[in-house]
Amino acid sequence: MRLRALLAAAVLTIITAPVALAAPDVAHGSDVPPGQFGFVAKIAMTKIPRPDGSTYSSYCTGALVSPGWVVTTGHCFHDAHRKRVSGKVPYPTTVTLGLVDEATESGVARKAVEVRQAKENDVALLKLDTPVSTVTPLTVNRVLPKVGQQLTLAGWGSLTATNPAPATRMQQGTVQVATVAPTTVGVRGAAPAITTSACTYDSGAPYFVPGGKSGALVSLEATGPSCPHAGVETTSRADVIADWIATQTA
Repeated sequence: MRLRALLAAAVLTIITAPVALAAPDVAHGSDVPPGQFGFVAKIAMTKIPRPDGSTYSSYCTGALVSPGWVVTTGHCFHDAHRKRVSGKVPYPTTVTLGLVDEATESGVARKAVEVRQAKENDVALLKLDTPVSTVTPLTVNRVLPKVGQQLTLAGWGSLTATNPAPATRMQQGTVQVATVAPTTVGVRGAAPAITTSACTYDSGAPYFVPGGKSGALVSLEATGPSCPHAGVETTSRADVIADWIATQTA
């Protein structure tokens, strides 16, 4: 098991990975069509501290849930000893929305200024320095997920856990709910393949039901087996913190 965004990221000391290593995200997924899923956020972090005083860079994925707030995985924001933190963002963090292909689009970039950790599960909210008015946020699901339900996953992670690198082109995949626990949902790959799965740097990636102008957020990527794989991913349920998200972002 691994915390996707940061364990393998330790080798990317202040973004030393060459451009040639960039790979599609969501292992065994497919390209997101232009103009789709603008609410999916690529979260870039620098100067993340280690216990020895050195720093490194990493990435997570998230989703816009109101004009000024992005939801992601809580473990993306921590101190040098990997303890989750709330308050002022602990290291420089840039959030980019509204694009699927960095080679042809610039998107909308904002700085994260504050992080708030949920108590119920591994989820955090990021406050942006300026609200985003050009991207439609995801709504937050309030209904209990059901075993067998199909969800869309979209994110900016790596194709593989071997020498991972953040994506330059967003990918998507379809998963099916396998288990439902009090604060988490287990999901398995469904399409394009049974091995469609989240990967390194997909921490916080949204699992949602598309519809309307955006869709409904059901859960967020937390952790799972080495990718790609046909096993069960652990994701954090959105419905159990829907009231908390509404209160914090009001």
